Amino acid sequence: MNIKNSYFITGVLIAFMGAVCFSTKAIFVKLAYRDTTVDAVTLLALRMIFSLPFFVISAFVSSSKKTNTKFTLTQWLAVAFIGCIGYYVSSLLDFLGLQYVSAGIERLILFIYPTLVLLMSSLIFKVQIKKYQWIAIAITYAGLLIAFWGEATFDTSNPDFYKGAILIFICAITYAVYIVGSGRIIPHVGASKFNSYAMTFACLGVLIHFWLVSDTSLFNYEIEVYYYSIAMAILSTVVPSYLVTQGIKRIGSDNAAIIGSIGPVSTIIQAYIFLHEPILALQLAGTALILIGVLMIGRKRNAEKIKFKV
Repeated sequence: MNIKNSYFITGVLIAFMGAVCFSTKAIFVKLAYRDTTVDAVTLLALRMIFSLPFFVISAFVSSSKKTNTKFTLTQWLAVAFIGCIGYYVSSLLDFLGLQYVSAGIERLILFIYPTLVLLMSSLIFKVQIKKYQWIAIAITYAGLLIAFWGEATFDTSNPDFYKGAILIFICAITYAVYIVGSGRIIPHVGASKFNSYAMTFACLGVLIHFWLVSDTSLFNYEIEVYYYSIAMAILSTVVPSYLVTQGIKRIGSDNAAIIGSIGPVSTIIQAYIFLHEPILALQLAGTALILIGVLMIGRKRNAEKIKFKV
């Protein structure tokens, strides 16, 4: 095996691990809800507290490079706004929604965000949507409806299922806003620096939110809360962000996007193993259609516009 092939294969493995790590977030959240008394806002605050030091250090390193270009006031405001929309508001909606829906359906609803990015780009920036992209959008939402219907008819005892699904869908919208906005500013400030500062602002936003709405201490919960929070911060937030970036560097954005599509499947499998969530036939059929639609949309998009989360 020559060096070039080895470099590519290593990139595939790195991108794969990044996608799998990202997909564990919903699992840790559901485990925390199941095993402890923690609420959504507190759990999110703990995730951000344990993530914040990594992003502050990364921001400092990015700003210390000789090639660093200082933000203008407009760029500071844009990074702060986009970061808070993408990782403060989105994460809050996601954590709230996960109180009411399964990890599998959460990941499937979130995974439609590339269709929302496409629609926003068309409405705001007048980007023309091609015929095959409209077909891809139709396939994606058909898959979501099939998966959604399968779970809604199975979990008839949950009166808040639709409430949770709506919260997750709004989360997908806010994350799409983040992708559209970041795609406009990253070319001017750099991906690493943008990500570090955007995540730092998001962490601060979450912590301010917690201090405003909660009168409880962050450090009076069961020990399991901190195990899950630390694991979520490191394995589901910090590590995959660097793995996916390195994967894109080695194999390109198109290949990384394809590999990133394993995310929903990974979440469904992990939810089955760790949460004992059933794998439904309609869920599998819907997942397949969603993956097809998203890959059709993502095949020609720029690396900065198609990322896999959260």
